[in-house]
Amino acid sequence: MKLLSHIRSRSRLKSTDDTPNVLHHVKKQKTQHGRPWSDPTVQFPPALLEGLLTYVCPHAQDDTYISCEESMVDGGCMLCDMRDLSQCAIVNKQWSEAAQNLLYHNVRIDSVHYCNREADLAVKRKRRSFSPPQERLQLFSRTVRQNESLASHVQYLKIPYMTREACQADLARTVSVLPNLRYVDLPDGFYNDDPSSNTLKQELQSRCLNIRKMKYVGGAESSFQMLAAATRWRHLEALELSHLAIEPSTLVDVLASLTALREVKLVGLGLLDDSIFKHQGMLEFISTFGNANLRNSANDSGYTPVEPVSVASTFPPLAKLILEDTPNISAKGLVAYLSQLGADKTLNSLALTNTDISLSSLHQVVAAAPCLTDLHISQSVSRALPSSLIPPLASYSLRCLHYEISSHNSSPRPHTSPSDSYYAYLSASVLERSLPSLSHLYALSTKLPTLLLPPSRPTFTTQKADSEPPPLTKDISHPLHLYTKSISELEWNLTLITPPTVANCRGGATATRPMSLYYALQLSPQWREQGRESVMVGNGFGGFLAVPSNDGRPRSPKAKKEKKDADAWMG
Repeated sequence: MKLLSHIRSRSRLKSTDDTPNVLHHVKKQKTQHGRPWSDPTVQFPPALLEGLLTYVCPHAQDDTYISCEESMVDGGCMLCDMRDLSQCAIVNKQWSEAAQNLLYHNVRIDSVHYCNREADLAVKRKRRSFSPPQERLQLFSRTVRQNESLASHVQYLKIPYMTREACQADLARTVSVLPNLRYVDLPDGFYNDDPSSNTLKQELQSRCLNIRKMKYVGGAESSFQMLAAATRWRHLEALELSHLAIEPSTLVDVLASLTALREVKLVGLGLLDDSIFKHQGMLEFISTFGNANLRNSANDSGYTPVEPVSVASTFPPLAKLILEDTPNISAKGLVAYLSQLGADKTLNSLALTNTDISLSSLHQVVAAAPCLTDLHISQSVSRALPSSLIPPLASYSLRCLHYEISSHNSSPRPHTSPSDSYYAYLSASVLERSLPSLSHLYALSTKLPTLLLPPSRPTFTTQKADSEPPPLTKDISHPLHLYTKSISELEWNLTLITPPTVANCRGGATATRPMSLYYALQLSPQWREQGRESVMVGNGFGGFLAVPSNDGRPRSPKAKKEKKDADAWMG
Protein backbone atom coordinates (compact mmCIF):
# COMPACT_ATOMS: atom_id res chain seq x y z
CA MET A 1 0.00 0.00 0.00
CA LYS A 2 2.86 2.38 0.83
CA LEU A 3 4.42 1.60 -2.55
CA LEU A 4 1.22 2.49 -4.40
CA SER A 5 0.80 5.73 -2.47
CA HIS A 6 4.41 6.60 -3.21
CA ILE A 7 3.90 6.05 -6.94
CA ARG A 8 0.73 8.16 -6.91
CA SER A 9 2.48 11.00 -5.10
CA ARG A 10 5.35 10.99 -7.60
CA SER A 11 2.96 10.98 -10.57
CA ARG A 12 1.04 13.88 -9.01
CA LEU A 13 4.25 15.85 -8.56
CA LYS A 14 5.33 15.08 -12.11
CA SER A 15 2.05 16.34 -13.52
CA THR A 16 2.36 19.58 -11.54
CA ASP A 17 5.89 20.06 -12.79
CA ASP A 18 4.90 19.51 -16.41
CA THR A 19 1.90 21.87 -16.26
CA PRO A 20 3.85 25.11 -16.78
CA ASN A 21 5.67 23.58 -19.72
CA VAL A 22 2.40 22.52 -21.33
CA LEU A 23 0.83 25.92 -20.82
CA HIS A 24 3.94 27.56 -22.18
CA HIS A 25 3.74 25.31 -25.26
CA VAL A 26 0.08 26.21 -25.77
CA LYS A 27 0.79 29.90 -25.40
CA LYS A 28 3.66 29.54 -27.83
CA GLN A 29 1.33 27.97 -30.39
CA LYS A 30 -1.16 30.80 -30.00
CA THR A 31 1.48 33.42 -30.77
CA GLN A 32 2.22 34.51 -34.28
CA HIS A 33 5.09 36.80 -35.24
CA GLY A 34 5.70 37.54 -31.57
CA ARG A 35 2.12 38.67 -30.88
CA PRO A 36 -0.67 36.74 -29.15
CA TRP A 37 -3.19 35.27 -31.62
CA SER A 38 -6.86 36.31 -31.37
CA ASP A 39 -9.96 35.45 -33.39
CA PRO A 40 -10.75 38.46 -35.65
CA THR A 41 -14.37 37.34 -36.14
CA VAL A 42 -15.17 38.08 -32.50
CA GLN A 43 -15.47 41.76 -33.36
CA PHE A 44 -17.72 41.12 -36.38
CA PRO A 45 -21.35 42.19 -36.04
CA PRO A 46 -23.89 39.35 -36.35
CA ALA A 47 -25.16 40.58 -39.74
CA LEU A 48 -21.66 40.56 -41.22
CA LEU A 49 -20.90 37.08 -39.91
CA GLU A 50 -24.15 35.71 -41.33
CA GLY A 51 -23.34 37.31 -44.67
CA LEU A 52 -19.97 35.56 -44.72
CA LEU A 53 -21.52 32.20 -43.86
CA THR A 54 -23.95 32.48 -46.77
CA TYR A 55 -21.00 31.72 -49.05
CA VAL A 56 -20.69 28.35 -47.30
CA CYS A 57 -24.37 27.52 -47.91
CA PRO A 58 -25.74 29.68 -50.77
CA HIS A 59 -29.27 28.25 -50.77
CA ALA A 60 -29.78 29.41 -47.18
CA GLN A 61 -30.61 32.90 -48.44
CA ASP A 62 -33.19 31.67 -50.97
CA ASP A 63 -36.39 33.62 -50.20
CA THR A 64 -38.34 32.63 -53.30
CA TYR A 65 -41.72 30.91 -53.28
CA ILE A 66 -40.81 28.15 -55.72
CA SER A 67 -40.72 24.41 -55.23
CA CYS A 68 -37.79 22.27 -54.21
CA GLU A 69 -37.26 20.94 -57.73
CA GLU A 70 -37.16 24.40 -59.31
CA SER A 71 -34.94 26.07 -56.70
CA MET A 72 -31.91 23.83 -57.03
CA VAL A 73 -28.50 25.51 -57.07
CA ASP A 74 -26.60 24.72 -60.25
CA GLY A 75 -23.15 23.27 -59.80
CA GLY A 76 -23.45 22.59 -56.07
CA CYS A 77 -24.56 19.99 -53.53
CA MET A 78 -27.09 21.40 -51.09
CA LEU A 79 -26.67 18.58 -48.56
CA CYS A 80 -22.90 19.05 -48.43
CA ASP A 81 -23.34 22.80 -48.05
CA MET A 82 -25.66 22.28 -45.08
CA ARG A 83 -23.16 19.85 -43.54
CA ASP A 84 -20.36 22.40 -43.87
CA LEU A 85 -22.56 25.10 -42.34
CA SER A 86 -23.44 22.84 -39.43
CA GLN A 87 -19.73 22.30 -38.77
CA CYS A 88 -19.28 26.07 -38.63
CA ALA A 89 -21.82 26.12 -35.79
CA ILE A 90 -19.42 24.30 -33.43
CA VAL A 91 -16.60 26.86 -33.69
CA ASN A 92 -17.81 29.11 -30.89
CA LYS A 93 -20.99 30.62 -29.50
CA GLN A 94 -21.00 33.56 -31.90
CA TRP A 95 -20.64 31.31 -34.93
CA SER A 96 -23.26 28.94 -33.54
CA GLU A 97 -25.94 31.65 -33.41
CA ALA A 98 -25.17 32.90 -36.91
CA ALA A 99 -25.04 29.40 -38.41
CA GLN A 100 -28.29 28.30 -36.76
CA ASN A 101 -30.10 31.36 -38.08
CA LEU A 102 -29.10 30.33 -41.61
CA LEU A 103 -29.59 26.59 -41.16
CA TYR A 104 -33.19 26.95 -39.99
CA HIS A 105 -34.21 29.90 -42.16
CA ASN A 106 -34.57 27.93 -45.40
CA VAL A 107 -34.66 24.17 -44.80
CA ARG A 108 -34.17 21.84 -47.77
CA ILE A 109 -34.68 18.09 -47.53
CA ASP A 110 -33.08 16.67 -50.66
CA SER A 111 -33.24 13.06 -51.74
CA VAL A 112 -29.63 12.55 -52.82
CA HIS A 113 -26.25 14.21 -52.82
CA TYR A 114 -25.41 16.02 -56.03
CA CYS A 115 -21.71 15.18 -55.78
CA ASN A 116 -19.35 12.17 -55.80
CA ARG A 117 -20.35 11.31 -52.25
CA GLU A 118 -23.66 9.88 -53.47
CA ALA A 119 -21.95 6.90 -55.10
CA ASP A 120 -20.46 5.74 -51.78
CA LEU A 121 -23.68 6.36 -49.87
CA ALA A 122 -25.77 4.48 -52.42
CA VAL A 123 -23.71 1.32 -51.80
CA LYS A 124 -24.24 1.61 -48.05
CA ARG A 125 -27.98 2.13 -48.44
CA LYS A 126 -28.34 -1.18 -50.26
CA ARG A 127 -27.57 -3.03 -47.05
CA ARG A 128 -30.87 -1.92 -45.51
CA SER A 129 -33.96 -0.50 -47.14
CA PHE A 130 -34.96 2.99 -45.98
CA SER A 131 -35.87 6.34 -47.47
CA PRO A 132 -33.18 9.00 -46.82
CA PRO A 133 -35.47 12.03 -47.34
CA GLN A 134 -38.12 10.51 -45.04
CA GLU A 135 -35.50 9.93 -42.36
CA ARG A 136 -34.28 13.51 -42.73
CA LEU A 137 -37.83 14.84 -42.43
CA GLN A 138 -38.45 12.83 -39.26
CA LEU A 139 -35.19 14.00 -37.70
CA PHE A 140 -35.99 17.61 -38.56
CA SER A 141 -39.49 17.20 -37.11
CA ARG A 142 -38.06 15.85 -33.85
CA THR A 143 -35.61 18.77 -33.62
CA VAL A 144 -38.16 21.55 -34.10
CA ARG A 145 -40.69 19.89 -31.79
CA GLN A 146 -38.12 19.75 -29.00
CA ASN A 147 -36.67 23.23 -29.54
CA GLU A 148 -39.14 26.11 -29.93
CA SER A 149 -36.36 28.63 -30.55
CA LEU A 150 -35.18 26.79 -33.65
CA ALA A 151 -38.77 26.24 -34.80
CA SER A 152 -39.40 29.98 -34.77
CA HIS A 153 -36.53 30.54 -37.24
CA VAL A 154 -38.02 28.30 -39.97
CA GLN A 155 -39.66 30.33 -42.73
CA TYR A 156 -39.16 28.12 -45.81
CA LEU A 157 -39.51 24.35 -45.96
CA LYS A 158 -38.81 22.68 -49.31
CA ILE A 159 -39.37 18.96 -49.71
CA PRO A 160 -39.05 16.65 -52.76
CA TYR A 161 -42.19 15.60 -54.58
CA MET A 162 -42.25 11.92 -53.59
CA THR A 163 -41.52 12.72 -49.94
CA ARG A 164 -44.33 15.24 -49.54
CA GLU A 165 -46.74 12.86 -51.25
CA ALA A 166 -45.86 9.83 -49.12
CA CYS A 167 -45.15 11.47 -45.73
CA GLN A 168 -48.18 13.69 -45.15
CA ALA A 169 -48.48 12.65 -41.51
CA ASP A 170 -44.86 13.61 -40.75
CA LEU A 171 -45.32 16.84 -42.65
CA ALA A 172 -48.44 17.70 -40.64
CA ARG A 173 -46.61 17.09 -37.34
CA THR A 174 -43.76 19.29 -38.55
CA VAL A 175 -45.76 22.33 -39.69
CA SER A 176 -47.81 22.26 -36.48
CA VAL A 177 -44.82 23.72 -34.57
CA LEU A 178 -43.66 26.27 -37.20
CA PRO A 179 -45.53 29.51 -36.41
CA ASN A 180 -43.47 31.74 -38.76
CA LEU A 181 -43.62 29.48 -41.80
CA ARG A 182 -44.06 31.39 -45.07
CA TYR A 183 -43.71 28.71 -47.73
CA VAL A 184 -43.86 24.93 -47.73
CA ASP A 185 -44.04 22.36 -50.52
CA LEU A 186 -47.39 20.59 -50.24
CA PRO A 187 -48.84 17.46 -51.90
CA ASP A 188 -51.16 17.79 -54.88
CA GLY A 189 -54.17 16.63 -52.87
CA PHE A 190 -53.86 19.67 -50.63
CA TYR A 191 -54.66 22.05 -53.49
CA ASN A 192 -57.85 20.31 -54.71
CA ASP A 193 -59.39 19.55 -51.27
CA ASP A 194 -58.60 15.85 -51.34
CA PRO A 195 -59.84 14.13 -48.14
CA SER A 196 -56.43 12.52 -47.60
CA SER A 197 -54.94 15.98 -46.92
CA ASN A 198 -57.56 17.23 -44.44
CA THR A 199 -55.29 16.78 -41.40
CA LEU A 200 -52.44 18.61 -43.05
CA LYS A 201 -54.75 21.43 -44.15
CA GLN A 202 -56.20 21.87 -40.67
CA GLU A 203 -52.75 22.06 -39.09
CA LEU A 204 -51.53 24.56 -41.69
CA GLN A 205 -54.60 26.78 -41.40
CA SER A 206 -54.59 26.87 -37.59
CA ARG A 207 -50.84 27.03 -36.84
CA CYS A 208 -49.19 28.71 -39.86
CA LEU A 209 -50.90 32.07 -40.28
CA ASN A 210 -48.04 33.74 -42.18
CA ILE A 211 -48.25 31.66 -45.35
CA ARG A 212 -47.31 33.84 -48.33
CA LYS A 213 -48.13 31.61 -51.33
CA MET A 214 -51.11 29.34 -51.95
CA LYS A 215 -52.56 27.42 -54.88
CA TYR A 216 -56.12 26.33 -55.63
CA VAL A 217 -56.92 23.73 -58.30
CA GLY A 218 -60.22 22.51 -59.71
CA GLY A 219 -62.30 21.04 -56.88
CA ALA A 220 -61.27 23.62 -54.26
CA GLU A 221 -63.86 26.25 -55.18
CA SER A 222 -65.40 26.26 -51.69
CA SER A 223 -62.02 26.73 -49.98
CA PHE A 224 -61.20 29.59 -52.30
CA GLN A 225 -64.50 31.37 -51.62
CA MET A 226 -63.97 31.05 -47.86
CA LEU A 227 -60.69 32.90 -48.23
CA ALA A 228 -62.50 36.24 -48.56
CA ALA A 229 -64.34 35.98 -45.22
CA ALA A 230 -61.78 33.99 -43.20
CA THR A 231 -59.13 35.56 -40.98
CA ARG A 232 -56.37 33.15 -41.95
CA TRP A 233 -53.60 33.78 -44.45
CA ARG A 234 -54.19 37.52 -44.67
CA HIS A 235 -50.54 38.04 -45.69
CA LEU A 236 -50.71 36.10 -48.96
CA GLU A 237 -48.39 37.59 -51.58
CA ALA A 238 -48.67 35.03 -54.39
CA LEU A 239 -51.82 33.20 -55.50
CA GLU A 240 -52.25 30.61 -58.24
CA LEU A 241 -55.66 29.54 -59.52
CA SER A 242 -55.95 26.66 -61.97
CA HIS A 243 -59.12 25.35 -63.65
CA LEU A 244 -61.54 26.69 -61.05
CA ALA A 245 -65.23 27.07 -61.90
CA ILE A 246 -65.77 30.47 -60.30
CA GLU A 247 -67.58 33.61 -61.34
CA PRO A 248 -65.70 36.85 -62.09
CA SER A 249 -67.34 38.63 -59.15
CA THR A 250 -66.17 35.91 -56.74
CA LEU A 251 -62.62 36.20 -58.00
CA VAL A 252 -62.55 39.97 -57.60
CA ASP A 253 -64.02 39.79 -54.07
CA VAL A 254 -61.34 37.36 -52.90
CA LEU A 255 -58.46 39.22 -54.53
CA ALA A 256 -59.63 42.55 -53.12
CA SER A 257 -59.66 41.13 -49.59
CA LEU A 258 -55.96 40.21 -49.77
CA THR A 259 -54.21 43.53 -49.20
CA ALA A 260 -50.64 42.14 -49.46
CA LEU A 261 -51.22 40.35 -52.77
CA ARG A 262 -48.67 41.20 -55.48
CA GLU A 263 -48.57 38.14 -57.77
CA VAL A 264 -51.51 36.30 -59.39
CA LYS A 265 -51.48 33.41 -61.84
CA LEU A 266 -54.73 32.45 -63.60
CA VAL A 267 -54.69 29.21 -65.59
CA GLY A 268 -57.62 27.67 -67.45
CA LEU A 269 -60.36 29.92 -66.05
CA GLY A 270 -62.79 29.91 -68.96
CA LEU A 271 -65.51 31.86 -67.13
CA LEU A 272 -63.38 34.96 -66.71
CA ASP A 273 -63.75 37.89 -69.06
CA ASP A 274 -62.95 41.61 -69.17
CA SER A 275 -65.45 42.34 -66.40
CA ILE A 276 -62.87 41.46 -63.74
CA PHE A 277 -60.84 44.53 -64.77
CA LYS A 278 -63.67 47.05 -64.71
CA HIS A 279 -63.03 49.94 -62.36
CA GLN A 280 -65.85 50.20 -59.79
CA GLY A 281 -64.81 53.37 -57.99
CA MET A 282 -67.81 55.28 -59.39
CA LEU A 283 -70.18 52.59 -58.07
CA GLU A 284 -68.68 52.95 -54.63
CA PHE A 285 -69.15 56.74 -54.74
CA ILE A 286 -72.79 56.42 -55.76
CA SER A 287 -73.42 53.94 -52.95
CA THR A 288 -71.84 56.24 -50.39
CA PHE A 289 -73.77 59.24 -51.69
CA GLY A 290 -77.04 57.30 -51.48
CA ASN A 291 -76.33 56.19 -47.90
CA ALA A 292 -75.61 59.81 -46.95
CA ASN A 293 -79.01 60.95 -48.30
CA LEU A 294 -80.70 58.07 -46.48
CA ARG A 295 -78.96 59.05 -43.25
CA ASN A 296 -80.13 62.67 -43.53
CA SER A 297 -83.74 61.66 -44.14
CA ALA A 298 -83.61 59.26 -41.22
CA ASN A 299 -82.41 61.97 -38.85
CA ASP A 300 -85.29 64.22 -39.92
CA SER A 301 -87.84 61.48 -39.19
CA GLY A 302 -86.50 60.89 -35.68
CA TYR A 303 -84.92 57.39 -35.84
CA THR A 304 -81.61 55.93 -37.05
CA PRO A 305 -81.89 52.77 -39.19
CA VAL A 306 -79.20 50.09 -39.37
CA GLU A 307 -77.52 50.46 -42.75
CA PRO A 308 -75.44 47.70 -44.35
CA VAL A 309 -72.03 49.01 -45.39
CA SER A 310 -71.09 47.74 -48.86
CA VAL A 311 -67.62 48.28 -50.31
CA ALA A 312 -67.07 47.89 -54.02
CA SER A 313 -64.39 45.39 -55.02
CA THR A 314 -61.79 46.08 -57.66
CA PHE A 315 -59.01 44.02 -59.18
CA PRO A 316 -56.01 44.95 -56.99
CA PRO A 317 -52.77 46.45 -58.37
CA LEU A 318 -50.23 43.68 -58.89
CA ALA A 319 -46.51 43.46 -59.51
CA LYS A 320 -46.79 40.24 -61.55
CA LEU A 321 -49.74 38.94 -63.57
CA ILE A 322 -49.80 35.62 -65.44
CA LEU A 323 -52.71 34.70 -67.73
CA GLU A 324 -52.79 31.25 -69.34
CA ASP A 325 -55.62 29.71 -71.35
CA THR A 326 -58.04 32.56 -70.67
CA PRO A 327 -59.69 33.03 -74.08
CA ASN A 328 -62.20 35.69 -72.96
CA ILE A 329 -59.69 38.29 -71.72
CA SER A 330 -58.82 40.83 -74.42
CA ALA A 331 -56.40 43.72 -74.75
CA LYS A 332 -59.21 46.22 -74.17
CA GLY A 333 -59.92 44.87 -70.69
CA LEU A 334 -56.24 44.71 -69.78
CA VAL A 335 -55.67 48.29 -70.92
CA ALA A 336 -58.67 49.35 -68.84
CA TYR A 337 -57.11 47.68 -65.80
CA LEU A 338 -53.78 49.45 -66.38
CA SER A 339 -55.60 52.77 -66.58
CA GLN A 340 -56.62 52.46 -62.93
CA LEU A 341 -54.80 54.52 -60.34
CA GLY A 342 -51.67 52.68 -59.22
CA ALA A 343 -51.97 49.63 -61.49
CA ASP A 344 -49.76 51.01 -64.25
CA LYS A 345 -47.02 52.02 -61.79
CA THR A 346 -47.03 48.66 -60.00
CA LEU A 347 -47.07 46.07 -62.78
CA ASN A 348 -43.54 45.06 -63.80
CA SER A 349 -44.01 41.49 -65.04
CA LEU A 350 -46.70 40.25 -67.45
CA ALA A 351 -47.15 36.81 -69.03
CA LEU A 352 -49.78 36.06 -71.67
CA THR A 353 -50.32 32.54 -73.02
CA ASN A 354 -53.22 31.62 -75.31
CA THR A 355 -55.39 34.61 -74.52
CA ASP A 356 -57.67 36.78 -76.65
CA ILE A 357 -55.02 39.51 -76.72
CA SER A 358 -53.95 39.65 -80.36
CA LEU A 359 -50.38 40.48 -81.23
CA SER A 360 -51.59 43.34 -83.40
CA SER A 361 -52.88 45.05 -80.23
CA LEU A 362 -49.97 44.10 -77.99
CA HIS A 363 -48.40 47.53 -78.46
CA GLN A 364 -51.39 49.06 -76.64
CA VAL A 365 -50.79 46.91 -73.58
CA VAL A 366 -47.07 47.67 -73.55
CA ALA A 367 -47.69 51.40 -73.88
CA ALA A 368 -50.17 51.33 -70.98
CA ALA A 369 -47.57 49.79 -68.61
CA PRO A 370 -44.70 52.29 -68.27
CA CYS A 371 -42.94 50.27 -65.54
CA LEU A 372 -43.06 46.89 -67.29
CA THR A 373 -39.65 45.16 -67.21
CA ASP A 374 -40.49 41.54 -68.07
CA LEU A 375 -42.95 40.46 -70.79
CA HIS A 376 -43.72 36.88 -71.79
CA ILE A 377 -45.98 36.36 -74.81
CA SER A 378 -46.69 32.82 -76.06
CA GLN A 379 -49.26 32.17 -78.74
CA SER A 380 -49.98 29.87 -81.65
CA VAL A 381 -51.12 31.62 -84.83
CA SER A 382 -52.70 30.40 -88.04
CA ARG A 383 -52.61 33.62 -90.07
CA ALA A 384 -49.91 36.09 -90.84
CA LEU A 385 -49.81 39.47 -89.21
CA PRO A 386 -52.06 41.98 -91.02
CA SER A 387 -50.20 44.09 -93.52
CA SER A 388 -51.78 47.29 -92.20
CA LEU A 389 -49.56 49.76 -90.42
CA ILE A 390 -49.16 48.63 -86.81
CA PRO A 391 -47.17 50.80 -84.39
CA PRO A 392 -44.00 49.10 -83.14
CA LEU A 393 -43.57 47.78 -79.63
CA ALA A 394 -42.33 50.78 -77.66
CA SER A 395 -41.21 50.67 -74.04
CA TYR A 396 -38.41 52.44 -72.22
CA SER A 397 -38.52 50.05 -69.24
CA LEU A 398 -38.75 46.61 -70.89
CA ARG A 399 -35.58 44.59 -70.27
CA CYS A 400 -36.53 40.95 -70.88
CA LEU A 401 -38.90 39.79 -73.64
CA HIS A 402 -40.06 36.22 -74.26
CA TYR A 403 -41.58 36.29 -77.74
CA GLU A 404 -42.58 32.69 -78.47
CA ILE A 405 -44.85 32.60 -81.53
CA SER A 406 -45.56 29.30 -83.29
CA SER A 407 -47.81 28.42 -86.21
CA HIS A 408 -50.46 25.75 -86.71
CA ASN A 409 -48.85 24.61 -89.94
CA SER A 410 -48.50 20.84 -89.88
CA SER A 411 -45.81 20.73 -92.53
CA PRO A 412 -42.40 19.97 -90.98
CA ARG A 413 -40.53 22.28 -93.39
CA PRO A 414 -42.90 24.86 -94.82
CA HIS A 415 -41.62 27.40 -97.31
CA THR A 416 -43.36 30.25 -95.54
CA SER A 417 -44.76 30.20 -92.02
CA PRO A 418 -47.37 32.59 -90.61
CA SER A 419 -45.06 33.22 -87.64
CA ASP A 420 -42.39 34.76 -89.90
CA SER A 421 -44.41 37.97 -90.22
CA TYR A 422 -44.59 38.30 -86.45
CA TYR A 423 -40.82 37.97 -86.07
CA ALA A 424 -40.33 40.48 -88.86
CA TYR A 425 -42.50 42.88 -86.87
CA LEU A 426 -40.40 42.20 -83.76
CA SER A 427 -37.11 42.80 -85.57
CA ALA A 428 -38.47 46.05 -86.98
CA SER A 429 -39.38 47.20 -83.47
CA VAL A 430 -35.88 46.43 -82.21
CA LEU A 431 -34.11 48.06 -85.17
CA GLU A 432 -36.25 51.18 -84.88
CA ARG A 433 -34.82 51.57 -81.36
CA SER A 434 -38.21 51.66 -79.70
CA LEU A 435 -36.98 49.20 -77.03
CA PRO A 436 -33.82 50.94 -75.77
CA SER A 437 -33.58 49.00 -72.47
CA LEU A 438 -34.10 45.51 -73.93
CA SER A 439 -31.13 43.30 -73.00
CA HIS A 440 -32.49 39.71 -73.21
CA LEU A 441 -34.72 38.44 -76.00
CA TYR A 442 -36.10 34.88 -76.32
CA ALA A 443 -37.70 33.79 -79.59
CA LEU A 444 -38.84 30.54 -81.24
CA SER A 445 -37.23 31.45 -84.54
CA THR A 446 -33.83 30.57 -85.95
CA LYS A 447 -34.14 33.33 -88.55
CA LEU A 448 -34.29 36.21 -86.09
CA PRO A 449 -30.48 36.69 -85.82
CA THR A 450 -30.35 37.16 -89.58
CA LEU A 451 -33.11 39.75 -89.43
CA LEU A 452 -31.33 41.75 -86.75
CA LEU A 453 -27.98 41.69 -88.59
CA PRO A 454 -28.10 43.72 -91.82
CA PRO A 455 -26.20 42.43 -94.86
CA SER A 456 -22.63 43.59 -95.26
CA ARG A 457 -21.76 46.23 -97.84
CA PRO A 458 -19.39 45.61 -100.73
CA THR A 459 -15.74 46.00 -99.82
CA PHE A 460 -14.67 47.87 -102.99
CA THR A 461 -17.06 50.28 -104.67
CA THR A 462 -16.51 52.98 -107.25
CA GLN A 463 -18.35 56.08 -106.14
CA LYS A 464 -18.02 59.62 -107.41
CA ALA A 465 -17.53 62.48 -105.01
CA ASP A 466 -20.73 64.25 -106.02
CA SER A 467 -22.84 61.12 -105.96
CA GLU A 468 -25.31 60.46 -103.21
CA PRO A 469 -24.18 58.39 -100.22
CA PRO A 470 -25.45 54.83 -99.92
CA PRO A 471 -28.71 54.43 -98.02
CA LEU A 472 -28.29 53.99 -94.28
CA THR A 473 -29.39 50.66 -92.84
CA LYS A 474 -31.01 50.36 -89.44
CA ASP A 475 -28.73 48.83 -86.83
CA ILE A 476 -29.18 47.76 -83.26
CA SER A 477 -28.33 50.50 -80.76
CA HIS A 478 -27.35 48.53 -77.63
CA PRO A 479 -25.93 45.10 -76.71
CA LEU A 480 -28.50 42.32 -76.91
CA HIS A 481 -28.51 38.72 -75.65
CA LEU A 482 -30.61 36.86 -78.20
CA TYR A 483 -31.79 33.33 -77.34
CA THR A 484 -33.31 31.40 -80.23
CA LYS A 485 -34.37 27.83 -80.90
CA SER A 486 -36.81 25.85 -82.96
CA ILE A 487 -39.80 24.01 -81.56
CA SER A 488 -38.01 20.65 -81.73
CA GLU A 489 -34.96 21.88 -79.79
CA LEU A 490 -34.64 21.80 -76.02
CA GLU A 491 -31.76 24.20 -75.38
CA TRP A 492 -31.57 27.88 -76.24
CA ASN A 493 -28.87 29.05 -78.65
CA LEU A 494 -27.28 32.25 -77.46
CA THR A 495 -26.36 35.04 -79.88
CA LEU A 496 -24.55 38.09 -78.53
CA ILE A 497 -25.14 41.14 -80.69
CA THR A 498 -23.25 44.38 -80.12
CA PRO A 499 -23.83 47.75 -81.80
CA PRO A 500 -21.79 48.59 -84.90
CA THR A 501 -18.64 50.66 -84.58
CA VAL A 502 -18.37 54.22 -85.85
CA ALA A 503 -17.00 55.04 -89.29
CA ASN A 504 -13.24 55.07 -89.66
CA CYS A 505 -11.37 58.27 -90.46
CA ARG A 506 -9.71 56.84 -93.56
CA GLY A 507 -11.07 57.66 -96.92
CA GLY A 508 -13.70 55.28 -98.15
CA ALA A 509 -14.15 53.63 -94.79
CA THR A 510 -17.65 52.81 -93.60
CA ALA A 511 -19.20 51.78 -90.36
CA THR A 512 -18.70 48.14 -89.48
CA ARG A 513 -21.40 45.57 -89.24
CA PRO A 514 -22.67 44.63 -85.75
CA MET A 515 -20.61 41.87 -84.17
CA SER A 516 -22.39 38.66 -83.22
CA LEU A 517 -21.32 35.53 -81.38
CA TYR A 518 -23.17 32.26 -81.87
CA TYR A 519 -23.17 29.50 -79.27
CA ALA A 520 -25.20 26.55 -80.53
CA LEU A 521 -25.40 23.43 -78.39
CA GLN A 522 -27.45 21.12 -80.57
CA LEU A 523 -26.05 20.99 -84.06
CA SER A 524 -24.92 18.36 -86.55
CA PRO A 525 -22.61 15.53 -85.35
CA GLN A 526 -19.43 17.20 -86.56
CA TRP A 527 -20.04 20.02 -84.05
CA ARG A 528 -20.76 17.88 -80.98
CA GLU A 529 -17.32 17.95 -79.39
CA GLN A 530 -17.42 21.68 -78.73
CA GLY A 531 -20.16 24.22 -79.11
CA ARG A 532 -19.97 26.32 -82.24
CA GLU A 533 -18.20 29.62 -81.62
CA SER A 534 -18.17 31.75 -84.74
CA VAL A 535 -17.33 35.42 -84.62
CA MET A 536 -18.01 38.10 -87.23
CA VAL A 537 -15.97 41.25 -86.71
CA GLY A 538 -15.93 44.21 -89.06
CA ASN A 539 -12.58 45.51 -90.31
CA GLY A 540 -13.68 49.11 -90.81
CA PHE A 541 -13.94 48.86 -94.61
CA GLY A 542 -17.13 46.86 -94.94
CA GLY A 543 -15.39 43.49 -94.79
CA PHE A 544 -14.71 41.06 -91.97
CA LEU A 545 -11.61 39.97 -90.11
CA ALA A 546 -10.64 36.32 -90.04
CA VAL A 547 -10.54 35.00 -86.48
CA PRO A 548 -7.74 32.44 -85.98
CA SER A 549 -8.51 29.15 -84.28
CA ASN A 550 -6.05 26.77 -82.66
CA ASP A 551 -7.94 23.58 -83.40
CA GLY A 552 -9.45 24.66 -86.67
CA ARG A 553 -12.95 23.91 -87.78
CA PRO A 554 -14.33 20.62 -86.43
CA ARG A 555 -14.26 17.96 -89.07
CA SER A 556 -16.51 15.03 -89.73
CA PRO A 557 -15.82 11.62 -88.15
CA LYS A 558 -14.81 10.26 -91.56
CA ALA A 559 -12.16 12.95 -92.04
CA LYS A 560 -10.80 12.29 -88.55
CA LYS A 561 -10.52 8.58 -89.31
CA GLU A 562 -8.62 9.23 -92.54
CA LYS A 563 -6.20 11.53 -90.72
CA LYS A 564 -5.71 8.90 -88.03
CA ASP A 565 -4.92 6.21 -90.64
CA ALA A 566 -2.50 8.54 -92.41
CA ASP A 567 -0.59 9.21 -89.20
CA ALA A 568 -0.59 5.60 -88.04
CA TRP A 569 2.95 4.98 -89.35
CA MET A 570 4.30 7.49 -86.86
CA GLY A 571 3.46 5.09 -84.03
